[in-house]
Amino acid sequence: MEVDGAIGDRAHGTAVPATGERDHPVAARRTVRDAAFDVMRRLGLTTIFGNPGSTEVAFLAGLPPDFRFVLGLHEGSVVGIATGYALVRGEPALVNLHTAAGLGNAINAIANARDCRVPLVVLVGQQDRRQLAYEPFLTGRSLERLAGDYPVWSSLPVQAQDVPGAIARAYHEARAACGPAIVVVPMGDWLQTADEFAAGWPQRTVYAGSVSPADVRALADMIERAESPALVVGRGSDSQEGWEALTALAERLRCPVWQESFTRRAGFPQDHPQFAGHLPWRRSLMREALAPHDLVVAVSTNAFRLYLFDDPGPMAPDGTRVAVLTEEPAEAHRSPCELAVVAPVTAACRLLTEELSPRDGEPPPPLVRPAAPSAPAAGEPLRAGHVLAALAERLPPDVVLVEETPSSQPELYQRIAVRSPGGFIACGNGGLGFGVAGSIGLRMGDPNRPVVGVIGDGSSMYAIQALWSASHYEVGILLIVMANGRYAVMDGLARAANAPGPWPAFESIDIAGIARCLGCAAVNVTTHDQLIETLDEVLPGLAGRREPLIVEVALGG
Repeated sequence: MEVDGAIGDRAHGTAVPATGERDHPVAARRTVRDAAFDVMRRLGLTTIFGNPGSTEVAFLAGLPPDFRFVLGLHEGSVVGIATGYALVRGEPALVNLHTAAGLGNAINAIANARDCRVPLVVLVGQQDRRQLAYEPFLTGRSLERLAGDYPVWSSLPVQAQDVPGAIARAYHEARAACGPAIVVVPMGDWLQTADEFAAGWPQRTVYAGSVSPADVRALADMIERAESPALVVGRGSDSQEGWEALTALAERLRCPVWQESFTRRAGFPQDHPQFAGHLPWRRSLMREALAPHDLVVAVSTNAFRLYLFDDPGPMAPDGTRVAVLTEEPAEAHRSPCELAVVAPVTAACRLLTEELSPRDGEPPPPLVRPAAPSAPAAGEPLRAGHVLAALAERLPPDVVLVEETPSSQPELYQRIAVRSPGGFIACGNGGLGFGVAGSIGLRMGDPNRPVVGVIGDGSSMYAIQALWSASHYEVGILLIVMANGRYAVMDGLARAANAPGPWPAFESIDIAGIARCLGCAAVNVTTHDQLIETLDEVLPGLAGRREPLIVEVALGG
């Protein structure tokens, strides 16, 4: 794939030099802002997601007519929406944040973008260079380091004239490393005179995506020698080409395919007869699941994804060899395995399918999903299973399902099969807030694909402000809010620790009411008949919907 990185200031002619600029009319002077807009145009960064602040006025006021500003009411929501937008489009999105306050509010969302491997270009405002030494109001200290290790690249340009080049580099760094890149821009920089000979960037960048038979030979030999191999798949194979390549490989091997625990994206069709379910995160259960196999190959993930430390034993059982195939070096480097291959996954899977001998014997038995629960009797509350079973029967095959319902997550995995690439998205790092905001960005990025978010009521409160953006920009998402009035996961962990948690319940919060106050249509569902009636009314026309709808479902204990 090629990316053209040239900018327009070269095409528009030589900038007026700094010396003698008073002799030229202001209208003829090209500014850093002008040059930066040309960079953004050439790179397709003409949609800006942001929450404005005073240190960004020189950049944002009077935007050119070919630029669009998308307002979010909190910086976490801003980055979450941009993350969904970039994820579905497969290219970096542009974010604008307000100095230390805005960047600080957005750090968890930036961390999630890094863990989800989503490219973002993040511009952060800063006080004017000419008075930074005085630390005036709204000065941000070391902004290029405030987000820690989560950005894939950060920069405070040495001089104002380097800002356009820094934006271009941030785009390429974000795209190459699949994560957020930060550029801190002091507010006075935008109106400085541009310099066409300042920091540059490639006019064209080619990213090679090939792999040779020699690169996969060692892994192919391991698989050939294995009597009972299995695959564990992760987010990196979530594309049409990735699904096709992995399906062909799995069918060649006649082996079961597990989805990694706490999945962020589906790496394999979950209605395929060889899909074995989600790998447990507990080490003992993980060993039990993998025990029948003498080789496990983790594809597009590390070996293996864990959660709470529950025992000191290994992840894989004795006698089971482990290999990793991934495009991300860090995933390989943190995997206790016998062999790690860092290579383009789709191309490598295709080569493996060609290199490996077809296997005889029966494929593994298909996964048996739980039957739908009976409707609750009169006076009995709805349970999560009622909602998830109803969705499983009615969701269109091409839906994008966004999950952020911690207490219902295991049952959601069991009941709902992801049937199309890009059909499942979840937070990458376990932090809350992406569910609401990310759903909006996903639908904005692809307005023709239906998006359904299944969100806990506690989770929704971390980005509830994003609903205003959904309403204002007519983003037709459906959010199912699983309202149990408490942090049910935390309550369960406290019970397991044999001690009460100090946090209270919050049954009094009316999510649907908050949504209405933010301009969104919302309904409250308390009975099974209401649930079925609402889903039957909304889901068939969801692809063409242009207004958000929040369905708050009251769940029993």
